[in-house]
Amino acid sequence: MPRTSPLLSSVLPPLICGTATFNSQYNPDPYALPTTGIVHRALSLGVRAFDTSPYYGPAESLLGQALDTPFVSNHFARQEYYLLTKVGRIGSSEFDYSAEWVRSSVQSSLRNLKTHYLDVVYCHDVEFVSAEEVLVAVTELRRIRDENGSVKYVGISGYPVTVLSELAEMVLEKTGEPLDIVMSYANYTLQNTRLHSVALPRLKAAGVDVVPNASVLGMGLLRRGGVPKGGQGDWHPSPTALRSAIESASWFCDSLDDKIEKIAIRWALENWIHEGADVGSRGDPASGVPWAKANIEELGPSKLGISVIGVSSLEELDETMKVWRSILDGLANGEQTAIASGRGSADRAWSLKRKKEVQERAVKIREHIGPWFDFAWPSPAADFVNRRTKSVALPTALPTPAASPLFDDICQDE
Repeated sequence: MPRTSPLLSSVLPPLICGTATFNSQYNPDPYALPTTGIVHRALSLGVRAFDTSPYYGPAESLLGQALDTPFVSNHFARQEYYLLTKVGRIGSSEFDYSAEWVRSSVQSSLRNLKTHYLDVVYCHDVEFVSAEEVLVAVTELRRIRDENGSVKYVGISGYPVTVLSELAEMVLEKTGEPLDIVMSYANYTLQNTRLHSVALPRLKAAGVDVVPNASVLGMGLLRRGGVPKGGQGDWHPSPTALRSAIESASWFCDSLDDKIEKIAIRWALENWIHEGADVGSRGDPASGVPWAKANIEELGPSKLGISVIGVSSLEELDETMKVWRSILDGLANGEQTAIASGRGSADRAWSLKRKKEVQERAVKIREHIGPWFDFAWPSPAADFVNRRTKSVALPTALPTPAASPLFDDICQDE
């Protein structure tokens, strides 16, 4: 069967809201987060795509609850937003890429997300299983796509960019059909740009349509307060010496009355818009014109590189969206969009000034990072063993605590 029409790159928005933060890995109690409020605010700000996974604890269910509300149903038709989820990863040391598990996992995600179809399904963290297992899972997802349409586009995700490239090449060689999408995380940041330098030429040659860049802070490495420590403790795989180098870079940013995370977010989003454009998209860029679908062509470029952002609060979301829109203001025709959205032409001038400032500070930050620039930690670890021994069907439903506050309720409290 030919790949899905239209191409994913023609419809997927270039900004995706990730929900890995709706998980105890990043937050002590994900149920205490205003997850429904975050999703509703994101939609009201123009975000039209959400990334999740069964591996992210309650994230799928929390996202589904947020979408299954009058606010969403009254304002957004299902075809107006995109849901991206994953199969294959069950736990930190449990993976199941069998056709049986893939089918069961897709059905569970449909229930959790309260939808009749999934726009994108990735094989999750492919470096932990064999190439043969990946091929089985991709084949089964495509079979589901072709037989009942509950999956629209199929891809893979993971950390090591060489493995992602090898698998994309293998899928094309074995099936004659390229992957629709390959997502890497923590590989296009201030600390590591191997997604661009190593993977991008190979992924393009393998016919991959879309390559989102996720975790622009390196899973929380590039933060003033250090790596996140949620309910699972200190799980971050970065070595102590790398953390020390980032701490030194953070002190440098403090001396400029700036924050390393602010520089890191803007640098990654702004540069990937251009560097990832060949494997980017033409979907709604969330430029900020109130309640209007934006058009990338109005901003200048034909496609924008795609980024995935993750937030844990409404404040983080608002701040990230300000950065994103400021970046859009700096594009070729960004001034017109800034005016139409109510921001004004002065915002474009500020955007260009901040872009120059961030680029200069990024150079200095990398001097502090030193030999750790473009370092990639091992994934999986040398002693990894897949503890999954037998496929077991998922339960039809999992109990979940009460939903987080609605967006309207939060607004009333502000």
